[in-house]
Amino acid sequence: MKILIRVVIAAVALWVASAVVDGIDLQGGSTGEKALTLLVVAIIFGVINAVLKPIIKVLGCAFYVLTLGLIALVVNAALLMLTSWVADEIGVPFHVEWFWPAFWGAIIVGLVSWVLNLFVDDDR
Repeated sequence: MKILIRVVIAAVALWVASAVVDGIDLQGGSTGEKALTLLVVAIIFGVINAVLKPIIKVLGCAFYVLTLGLIALVVNAALLMLTSWVADEIGVPFHVEWFWPAFWGAIIVGLVSWVLNLFVDDDR
């Protein structure tokens, strides 16, 4: 149940990012198709973050310390762009144009996820 809640939170955060940031495009016909697309993209984003982010943090530990953690913004943008590429490869209609939309989108996804996670009990 906890994983499902996290996927829905990520989908909502990605929806907000696609609504706010020019350059993050969510195509699709009906509202149901867009919701399904967002859920698939949220799963892809979650898997990419779960697999690559710890590896990047370990390998780039010095950069995190040197930049006082600001490199995390660039890493999150790159992971969002990778999510867009994987979505394109499997035929999911979600696209991030280039770095700056990914950068701002990653900030929005992070903020919205953080706010929504405040309402989720960690014990469930």
